[in-house]
Amino acid sequence: MSEISQNTQAILLLTAPLIIGRGSASTDLLSPGEYKRLARHLRDLQRQPADLLLPDAADLLRECRLVIDESRLQRLLGRGFLLSQAIERWQSRAIWVVSRADTDYPKRLKARLREDAPAMLYGCGDIGLLNTGGLAVVGSRNVNDSLIDYTITVGNLVAAAGKTLSSGGAKGIDQAAMRGALEADGKVIGVLADSLERSVMDRENRNMLVGGQLLLISPYDPCAGFNVGNAMQRNKVIYASADAALVVSADLNKGGTWAGATEQLEKFRIIPVYVRSTGDISEGIKALCKMGAVPWPNPQDASALETVFDRMTPAPADTMRFGLAEAPNSVAPVPDEAPTMTSGSSSVREAAREEVPHPDDLREGRRNVDTGGAQRKSAREPQAESGKIAASPQAGVSPAAVLFATVRQVLQPLLTAPMKDAEVAAALEVSQAQAKAWLQRLVEEGILEKKKKPGGYVSKQSRLFD
Repeated sequence: MSEISQNTQAILLLTAPLIIGRGSASTDLLSPGEYKRLARHLRDLQRQPADLLLPDAADLLRECRLVIDESRLQRLLGRGFLLSQAIERWQSRAIWVVSRADTDYPKRLKARLREDAPAMLYGCGDIGLLNTGGLAVVGSRNVNDSLIDYTITVGNLVAAAGKTLSSGGAKGIDQAAMRGALEADGKVIGVLADSLERSVMDRENRNMLVGGQLLLISPYDPCAGFNVGNAMQRNKVIYASADAALVVSADLNKGGTWAGATEQLEKFRIIPVYVRSTGDISEGIKALCKMGAVPWPNPQDASALETVFDRMTPAPADTMRFGLAEAPNSVAPVPDEAPTMTSGSSSVREAAREEVPHPDDLREGRRNVDTGGAQRKSAREPQAESGKIAASPQAGVSPAAVLFATVRQVLQPLLTAPMKDAEVAAALEVSQAQAKAWLQRLVEEGILEKKKKPGGYVSKQSRLFD
């Protein structure tokens, strides 16, 4: 990992407790919602978080008092010495930190979670594992030995198939899944809710962290203790890092496993959610099935598991589907930092029409392009160039052509990291067959390529619409 950027340092000062050892957490930090508002305001001013640290930042701080009290910002930004101590401590333990303003921030998380992606990620190990997909395995803490054995077997199988396994690192099912994959020389991501520093320093983890077999991450300060709210909030990161999830056990209407699974099924709908289908089935598992979870097909070998991934169907969604009747009459060009996508709460149509970048997608040394009236007018006019079709059916372009032009523009920023056709189908909220047809067409056009390792479709160019 590279040195901590100025943008990330500013965000740390504003939002991070900067706990040193057993010291207490800082108070008066910006909440996630407050930071989102500040980030949007900075974007509107064509500024970035790092500008708050400049010697002449007084005027900018005054301009920000519309969203955050100026004196509060000054107090938080004045914690420079505490930040330097924290950074020194993290680096001595090989802990890296990235923010949503960094190019190193995992594209998969930003694309799928958008503003719900953690503003900060702390970790140790190969951050690249967060873009490899695989299977998330989660479950309750208090389970019997038979479920532990079952979960270890699943972990072995995931490793044998060359897939990455993601879990939460908690006792019980989480640790059993991770142990099973690691024992079979697989790749594992542990998304921790607390005590990252302690886990990183654990002797059993060090060799696997150094060797690239294990990645431990957390959205929370490396020294932070356990907090129920943090444990609930980190669930979405576990799901977003994978291609599918398997819930081995869950209590009905209580516990972190239940909360994470229902959030995925009802709100995010990023990936298919499977549930254990053998042995004693709890009321929690039955309830998840009624909400749209799919019985796990119990593959017996690596080849069978590969087949499960190849035939994966999108997670069910009750939200509006994107069909011909919904195709916009015109498609705005993709901005410098195109808005990233997730299913469920944001439709494809909304993403295609968005004219502004992700509010936290601020790059060091860059400014957002002015989107004045002339640009907006230009965006609404039909384009005749190849790859820029944005005309309405009344202008002589078929609805199918308008729809595909929209899909082409949406998929390019979405596929900055490899994604399978089932995953794309879930993001676009269409059938897997339709997604596969669109993807194949874009491969034939030379816009996308299909990779084998890691498997999936990915953009061949960093810019399609220049």
